[in-house]
Amino acid sequence: MAVDTATTLHIANAVGYVAAVVGTSIMAPQIVKMVRTERARDVSLAMANLYCVNCILWLTYGSLINARPVIVANAIGLAIDIVQVVLKQKYNKLEGGDCARN
Repeated sequence: MAVDTATTLHIANAVGYVAAVVGTSIMAPQIVKMVRTERARDVSLAMANLYCVNCILWLTYGSLINARPVIVANAIGLAIDIVQVVLKQKYNKLEGGDCARN
């Protein structure tokens, strides 16, 4: 049973969008925890910065090859990461800490 190219492309895009949902939701639980506890001491700023660079690189790659699932996933991931960094700065100030150390 042969699968035509259009069907393969639809399946590939569906898998891409599912991966986008999973990949972008990785950071969401940490954001929920920060908002609930109003603490960010345990959040690694280095990890958030690395995730930001990763999203920018994948977003650039997705744009260059016109891969919509890659573009969508990493645009959302970048937005989530920015929210995480802003919350870390906000809660570190409330805790009297230095965001750069964490």
